Amino acid sequence: MNLSYYIENLLRRWNVWRFNRCARGVLSTPHLVLGKDGPLLLSMVHHRDVLPYLLALKSFAHRLQPSRVVVVADPTIDADDEALFRQQVPGIELRRAHEFEQLGVPTGGTWERLMAIAHYVKEGYVIQLDADTLTLANIDHVVDCCKRNISFTLGTYDLQAKVGVAEVSRWAKSHCDTHAIPHVQLRCEAALLTAAAAGDTDKTYIRGCSGFAGFGRESFTADDVVALSRRMQQHIGEAWSKWGTEQFASNFIVGNIPGSQVLPHPVYTTPNRINHTTVMVHFIGPLRYYKGIYLREARRFLGRALAEHA
Repeated sequence: MNLSYYIENLLRRWNVWRFNRCARGVLSTPHLVLGKDGPLLLSMVHHRDVLPYLLALKSFAHRLQPSRVVVVADPTIDADDEALFRQQVPGIELRRAHEFEQLGVPTGGTWERLMAIAHYVKEGYVIQLDADTLTLANIDHVVDCCKRNISFTLGTYDLQAKVGVAEVSRWAKSHCDTHAIPHVQLRCEAALLTAAAAGDTDKTYIRGCSGFAGFGRESFTADDVVALSRRMQQHIGEAWSKWGTEQFASNFIVGNIPGSQVLPHPVYTTPNRINHTTVMVHFIGPLRYYKGIYLREARRFLGRALAEHA
């Protein structure tokens, strides 16, 4: 290992410490009050992400008040975490990940989250909110989707549209051919005609991100997920259990819900693409501490929240 590796590692530790120190300020903000008519917010949360999750949740709820909040607890969530959730979000519903394990579907890697969404979408509109997001301003597109029961997902900077499965499959296969060990999501996308069942080329796909997605009431079922999972497992074998396959499944499901939309980029984006139009940021892993934007925006939200409460 060279010197640059150690410097980068130390810098990341410093950034994590600074952000977590700031994030503790969320505990001084008012507890979240649930509304009557808003969506159900669902997140799968790990112990290390409890404070960032509360920031994500409260910054979102400041713009769109949820009627219910559900946490699918990773096995690392302990009793202290649960007590903190209940203190900060009275009425929160805590479920354990193992409750949503399903025969025919992988376990781990956020698959339980998708199965939980399939459970709750029978009852109303569900928004999946990752712990590493921050809502910066009014989220008009999302509010409109909720009102009209339209499903949505985050897009990527280079593609904000539904694309036919045959076209995506050709594109993914060409990229797989240039990699000795292609990423599992690429392998899944190359097999999209299998995912579509019996070569149904009328199906579409959104190359988006499952970190922030909305699912209209009764828009899909657990049986849809199981059927997709079994087809893909038969095609790519053990690779179907790897991290990244749940995102592929979410993209495919949202892409084939009638009327579903891709949120516009960079209005909803990652920190390296942020501009004056941005209202929500997904601080995805490799970009989490990019240029200190996460820390800056967390401080800004906390300053507003505390000033309003004063």
